[in-house]
Amino acid sequence: MRSRVRGTLATSFVGTTAALVALLVPGTAHAAPAKLSHAAAVSKLNATGGIGLSSSGGCSNRNNATCTSLEQVNAATISDVSTLRNASHCALTITGGTEVGHASGTYSHWNGYKIDFSPTSCVSAYVTNSFTRIADRGDGAARYRSAAGNVYARESNHWDVTFCGGSAACTSAAGY
Repeated sequence: MRSRVRGTLATSFVGTTAALVALLVPGTAHAAPAKLSHAAAVSKLNATGGIGLSSSGGCSNRNNATCTSLEQVNAATISDVSTLRNASHCALTITGGTEVGHASGTYSHWNGYKIDFSPTSCVSAYVTNSFTRIADRGDGAARYRSAAGNVYARESNHWDVTFCGGSAACTSAAGY
């Protein structure tokens, strides 16, 4: 009996240890990112303060390109938006989220990794002075990479930001 209990405990311990390693060591877990509803994302941003949402259509329907939606945004993306707000001390205005009308891809707006911001002088100065300048994107957009691996691209009328949540694969895809 004791031998069977020890074996069961050892198996449980090994399984638990493997699960902890998968959670704590980057690159070992491949779970889908946690997603938020539009309302939950807005609530988290409101709790941070200084972050607004602008929609040319005055709506938040994810399936309407004139809306600005945060439906199905990654929780890590919203956390990183709050971090940007707190670190930069800049007011942020989100002009694009997970709604249709953006380029597709694994690390896309639709999949919850990208957010567009108004290019205020405060935000632009913070990005260009705080982050590492990397090669321009294929369309000529100047790009900057943060220490966290997020990639900021200065498009004609906004900052297009890929919030990678610490994923090296994401940073690589967005930054090169």
